[in-house]
Amino acid sequence: PEPPGQTWTTFLRNHADSIASTDFFVVPSLSFKLMFGMVVLDHARRKIIHTAVTTNPTAEWTARQLNEAFPWNTTPRFLIHDGHGCFRGMFQTRLRALNICGLRTAPRSPWQNAYVERVIGSIRRECLDHLIVLNEGHLHRILRSYADYYNRHRTHLSLDKDTPMPQPANMNSTGKIVAIPEVGGLHNRYERVAA
Repeated sequence: PEPPGQTWTTFLRNHADSIASTDFFVVPSLSFKLMFGMVVLDHARRKIIHTAVTTNPTAEWTARQLNEAFPWNTTPRFLIHDGHGCFRGMFQTRLRALNICGLRTAPRSPWQNAYVERVIGSIRRECLDHLIVLNEGHLHRILRSYADYYNRHRTHLSLDKDTPMPQPANMNSTGKIVAIPEVGGLHNRYERVAA
C-alpha cells in the first residue's frame, strides 16, 4: 500500500534548501586516545558548514557548536541528527531558541542521515585513512583543511560536477597546467598558469 504521507526521500528533495544535518565520528590519536569529530552539512549544496573536535562530547558543547555553525540568522529550518545523548537537553533547548526543528533519525538507521554519513565516509577515505592524528588540535586543523578543499575544489555528481562553493571557470586555454597541493599534499587541484 501507498505510505500515508510523503516518503523520507521526497521530504529531503523537497526541503533540501532548508535542511542541514549533523553527526559525530570517532578518530583515534597516536596515543590511542579517542576523539570525536563533529560535522554540520548543508543539504542544498552539500557544503560542510562546520567541523569541530572534542574528547568529551556533551550536550552543552554540542549546543555551542550550533552557534558557531549558524551565525547571524543563517539557521536552517530543519536539522537532522541521531539519538545520541549529545543531541538532548541543552542541545534541544538551543534548537528551539534558534527556531530550528530537530529531526531525530530512528535508532540504527544511518540511511536516514545519508548525506552527512556520506561526507564522514569521504573524510575517512580521502583524508583520515592516510594520516596519523597526533592530538585534538592536529585533528581540528586537518578537518578545517579538508572542509576547505571539499567546499572549494571537490566536485560532486549531484551538483552536475560543480563544487559546493562554485568557483569561476578559468577560460585561459594556453599555458602550463600546474598541480597545487591541498590537505597537506593528499589531494591536488589543477590550474592553468599564464604562458
